[in-house]
Amino acid sequence: MEIKYFEFAKHLIRFNRQVYLDHNATTPVSDHVRNKMDRTLKYHYGNPSSFYGMGRKSAGLLEEAREQVANAIHAAPYEVIFTACATESNNAVLKSVAAHFYPQKKKIISTPIEHPSITNTLAYLETQGVVVEFCPVDNKGRVQLAELEKLVDEDTFLVCCILANNETGVLQDIKAVTKIAKKHGALVLTDCVQALGKIPIDVHAWDVDYASFSAHKLYGPKGVGALYVKQGSPFAPFLHGGHQESGLRAGTESIHNIVGFGAACQQVEKLLAHAGLVRALKGQLIQRLKEIKPDCVVNSPEADSECLPNTLSISFPGVENAALMGMLDYRGIAVSAGSACSTGDDAPSHVLKAIGLSDQAARETIRMSLGHDTSARDIQYTAQVVQDYLEGRISYVNMLAPAQLNETILFSKDTYILDVRPSDDRKRFKGLPNAHEVNPLYVERYLKQLPRDKQIVVYCPGGGLSVMISYYLKSKGFKRITNLRGGLDAWRERRSDLYQKYAGQNMQVLEEDSER
Repeated sequence: MEIKYFEFAKHLIRFNRQVYLDHNATTPVSDHVRNKMDRTLKYHYGNPSSFYGMGRKSAGLLEEAREQVANAIHAAPYEVIFTACATESNNAVLKSVAAHFYPQKKKIISTPIEHPSITNTLAYLETQGVVVEFCPVDNKGRVQLAELEKLVDEDTFLVCCILANNETGVLQDIKAVTKIAKKHGALVLTDCVQALGKIPIDVHAWDVDYASFSAHKLYGPKGVGALYVKQGSPFAPFLHGGHQESGLRAGTESIHNIVGFGAACQQVEKLLAHAGLVRALKGQLIQRLKEIKPDCVVNSPEADSECLPNTLSISFPGVENAALMGMLDYRGIAVSAGSACSTGDDAPSHVLKAIGLSDQAARETIRMSLGHDTSARDIQYTAQVVQDYLEGRISYVNMLAPAQLNETILFSKDTYILDVRPSDDRKRFKGLPNAHEVNPLYVERYLKQLPRDKQIVVYCPGGGLSVMISYYLKSKGFKRITNLRGGLDAWRERRSDLYQKYAGQNMQVLEEDSER
């Protein structure tokens, strides 16, 4: 009797294993780091610029952390500057070096697979007269060194080359890049954010001038980064104010975060020793996914020497990544479509486009990034859920084609339209008529206001964010959930007549539920 009841209960209760496969977006803070930070917050709250005992103790902890970071990257402590994040570090270098050389030299060479903190800053510098050229990459994202040789000339003052790409995991030969740059007197900036703790880092051996790092990719805290500046390389303060960081970065230091960064760097050797096991698990995952869907395409280089041990970019032809990610989230598995810094952007990944994927293939691609705590059971569960989904054993969220969203559905008493667009998109375009606007970051705060007896049509700009939220609502017991495929953008194009006639009518902004 008990066995029969258990079998029946399995159909009523969704048993999920929580699997985190988005370590390239961020990592959980380790116990070692948390303990060090807690102790600092509790006992060492002195300002490191103060001369009394408490301040001197904080200053000592700061310098100890600087040594720990320097040791992890094979630099001298005086070459390490603490920042708020790697984005600040990259901005600081690009703008400082451009100001130093321009207009005597005008050119920066970069790659088309850099992090947005590089690409967007380069776009800004172009508006200031700097010439930016991009060295092409091959279909795995590897920089074509012969092309780089052609691009770098006497007018080039900086070469930017990411060490490990956050989306595909491809590794670059930074030493070779630096050798080419130095022939023409150009400096080199490398973004090492994804690499620290996964592969050995040696900034001195590579002869780079600048390198950026971030603690939260290394089981450390968010809100602290580090910038390596080779002794003698030009650098001016990005933030002006006090004398902190040898006068190169003003602002009272976040001691507990810096201590956390140092503590995370203490664990680098252990992480590197564990990298082989992580790589083996990734190999098992690739093998299982190829068995499940033989036409899947692995975008990450499969040679160990050319890819991070934990990172897998994979395309599933005919399967929309937004729907797949939403379903995986529904079953407790966290993956992404690419850079976390681009979340909410429905445009195809610039990295995937750079390696030759079409817009459609890019929208059929997900990134899985393993961590040191990922287990074989996590991999087995993930593969099984993907298989169940692709073979139709997991219920789908209903998908509504743009052409199907007609006046009958729009104005039916049985339809409840939920607008989960980001605020900036609402400023650009009018929404569906009779829509109820909510903040997409806090959907859980509106659950009590949503009807359970109506068909809820969820939409966003491009259809990606809304499908994730649709699966979330499904997990909260809402039975009748429909996602607008392609979002408002597709509907505006397909049904421009209805958009012109009804868009923006009778909109309602829902208030957040105060009883949470």
